[in-house]
Amino acid sequence: MKTIKTELPGVLIVEPKRFGDTRGYFQEIWHQGRYEEAGIPGSFVQDNLSLSAHGVLRGLHFQNPNGQGKLVYVLQGEVFDVAVDVRAGSPTFGKWTGATLSGDNGRQLYIPPGFAHGFCVTGESALFSYKCTDFYNPQAEGSIRWDDPAIGIDWPLSDPLVSPKDGEAPLLADIDPARLPVHGGG
Repeated sequence: MKTIKTELPGVLIVEPKRFGDTRGYFQEIWHQGRYEEAGIPGSFVQDNLSLSAHGVLRGLHFQNPNGQGKLVYVLQGEVFDVAVDVRAGSPTFGKWTGATLSGDNGRQLYIPPGFAHGFCVTGESALFSYKCTDFYNPQAEGSIRWDDPAIGIDWPLSDPLVSPKDGEAPLLADIDPARLPVHGGG
């Protein structure tokens, strides 16, 4: 397993080893000991799965309180996956990083609590899976506009299909700082 640090502290790209032949391949997608050694905590409590068509953009979502760390990966298809630091007081507040994840490349992205997450489907469709370090809590859910110009994400799609909720999400600057996670807040 190879781990690649990104520009954002704690956000990691993971490249698990694949063993393949003419029949297909085998890949371990989670091993608590190995992932903990790489800096990814082993306390996942919920797994989620979504299927999205080409051009769908989901996000940018976060939870506070009950922040969720997420280990995300694509089983089939391809996405451009993004993490945005939304921790008030963080030196990288409002900064983003992205990675292409696909069923073919087998890459994973770990996004710690305190970061917003989103992805857009660049393949024909995407079967997207993710492990969470805390349970979904609708009262703690927050959203940020996917096209917030202050964040400036370079999405690979110019006219994505977004839900009404995501399309009407506020800009990061318009969110009450008390609603945001705090850098170093545990």
